[in-house]
Amino acid sequence: IYSNLTSTGDSSFDKSMNKVGGVLDYTVVLGLCLDTVKNASVCEQHLAIEQNKLKIQNKSGTGAWSDATSVRGGWIDAGGATSVTADTENADAADTVLDYDGTTIRVGSLKGPTTMGLVNLMKASDEERSQGKYEFTMASDPSEIVASIASGDLDIALVPANLAATLYNKTKGGVSVLDINTLGVLYCVTADESITSVKDLSGKTVLTTGQGATPEYAMNYLLDANGVADCTLEFHSEASEIAALLKEDPNRIAVLPQPFVTAAEAQNDQLKTAFSLTDEWDKVTDNGSRFLTGATIVRKAFLEEHPDAAAVFLREQEASADEANTNVEGTAALVAEYGIIEKAPIAQKALPYCNIVCITGEDMKTALSGYLEVLYQADPSSVGGSLPADDFYDIAD
Repeated sequence: IYSNLTSTGDSSFDKSMNKVGGVLDYTVVLGLCLDTVKNASVCEQHLAIEQNKLKIQNKSGTGAWSDATSVRGGWIDAGGATSVTADTENADAADTVLDYDGTTIRVGSLKGPTTMGLVNLMKASDEERSQGKYEFTMASDPSEIVASIASGDLDIALVPANLAATLYNKTKGGVSVLDINTLGVLYCVTADESITSVKDLSGKTVLTTGQGATPEYAMNYLLDANGVADCTLEFHSEASEIAALLKEDPNRIAVLPQPFVTAAEAQNDQLKTAFSLTDEWDKVTDNGSRFLTGATIVRKAFLEEHPDAAAVFLREQEASADEANTNVEGTAALVAEYGIIEKAPIAQKALPYCNIVCITGEDMKTALSGYLEVLYQADPSSVGGSLPADDFYDIAD
């Protein structure tokens, strides 16, 4: 495909590109399918609908329009595109022309990894580069998001996965889940080199947070699945408490979330990540469920009234997540700019371990429903008293 892009085209193509000049003048260009390149006459139409057929990732972060002898050449050279991939899986979705009416989409998220995957969209919105029109709210306390979704003051929210189920029950089925936005962010850290997996925790004491919550349920599930019956979980109220204890004695064993893992390791070079709970979950699970952190929910009333607005958000959220994983340095700068993590270097080290994703459709349903089942078996109240029905999972194309 890349060969075709660089060896075909003529003046009519360049004129077509001129019509949409500003659209393409980005360091990361999304939206051109192969037909667009070969047939300039359909360029404008395909720019509107071909969000996923080709993705061009720019690694340098700069554009080169001023040095190009043609618009076509400038597009190919802008920022030094390094890869072009066809996404046939999402081709049908890309062919859908969205009738987005400009409705303001009110989005809430929590300060942490879930918002770290959203910062590129937040910045694009602030600079009026996004297709959707957004109002973003970032909270530190999940109860703020719960209240705003329940009252209708937010349309979409990025929340802990179990809280998504709780909100479904609390609102009597009034929310649906659009995607999984973050896999597990819990890691075992210690200077004890004998610890490399959950099985190695036999006879050990593990410092952790989250008593009566997801960290406890996840650890108990993993310990049981690995046949470890003699591991003691020592609970603390704050991750910062545990980080301080590790600083005093790095041979102690702890389970911490990102970005606290990166911050703790930065303070003590003896500390190392022993294993990821996400990886350990995958080892003992064969039903497709995943260890999750965040899910994206939408009020059903909003989804029914503005389906194209929700679809626009989902597309731009996916692009933002992709950017977080491919342009780590740039995203880390935004993470610091938006006050999620104070220092960009810490954010840059933490981002690759925050497991930022955008999993939709049947894959989302399988991964999330299996995870919620584990939590439900541990404590039904952790998911709001009952497991969500099928209408919780928005898996429509």
